[in-house]
Amino acid sequence: MGAATPPALIDEKTLQAWIGEPDVCLVDCRFRLEDPGWGERSWEEGHIPGARYAHLDRVLSGSVTEKSGRHPLPDPAALARWLGQAGVDERTRIVAYDQTTGPFAARLWWLAHWIGLSNVSVLDGGWSVWVDHHGPIESVPPQAVAAKAFEPRPNPDLWLTTPDIEAVVAGQARGVLLDVRHANRYHGLEEPIDSVPGHIPGAVNFCYLETLAPDGRLLDPAELRRRFATVLGRCPPREVIHSCGSGVTACQTLLAMEWAGLPGSRLYAGSYSEWIRSGSRPVVRRS
Repeated sequence: MGAATPPALIDEKTLQAWIGEPDVCLVDCRFRLEDPGWGERSWEEGHIPGARYAHLDRVLSGSVTEKSGRHPLPDPAALARWLGQAGVDERTRIVAYDQTTGPFAARLWWLAHWIGLSNVSVLDGGWSVWVDHHGPIESVPPQAVAAKAFEPRPNPDLWLTTPDIEAVVAGQARGVLLDVRHANRYHGLEEPIDSVPGHIPGAVNFCYLETLAPDGRLLDPAELRRRFATVLGRCPPREVIHSCGSGVTACQTLLAMEWAGLPGSRLYAGSYSEWIRSGSRPVVRRS
């Protein structure tokens, strides 16, 4: 996911020109953690023409296990089959969107790169900007397309496991863990989802919302670089590890760093919900 790849973001004018092109696949990723059916209902009520719906739990995540976090990575072959049924192969341009420039579209953007697809972008500002700029909307299912097939090639260098993070926490490996949850969750002052409040030792906090302008678009690259520098200093991007509650919201700050010209950072896929799963790993909480 470096400088040679297509742009991480596209605007609504660019997307309007692409609608209906046979080599473009639009994917609606709208979702709410507190109401898992909301995104699909919203897609049924209206979506960008031709967009297929990718549910976070059914498509963009795998099955939860006794050791995993709340949204483990999907099986690469299963994700490749789903995308293939949507007409995707290595030559297809994928455009993902959600409510804004948010974590659910960024999750698909990251997953596509992870399994070896590089021609993928996120609609900057998402559905909100599309509606505000009177983009066309339809409520009928997209037309069937000829299924395609490609061989997924998962890249292990894009993410870290819980044992990897244990090594970082113990000082046995280099890395700065960037916890992108809200500050109150990071400090353990509130925890609406996970069973143990707090954060992973050594993690620094930078809420993912700090990357967004009021209209839901990502901030310009220079401002993003400035904001990341306030918490990361001169830490090279390769040593930045994005973490959140379950590995979804962290994809949004990965996208923001890519857009800011800071490629190479990585995802802690299990994130905090996997870290606390065993009950034996240390956490930090503000007293």
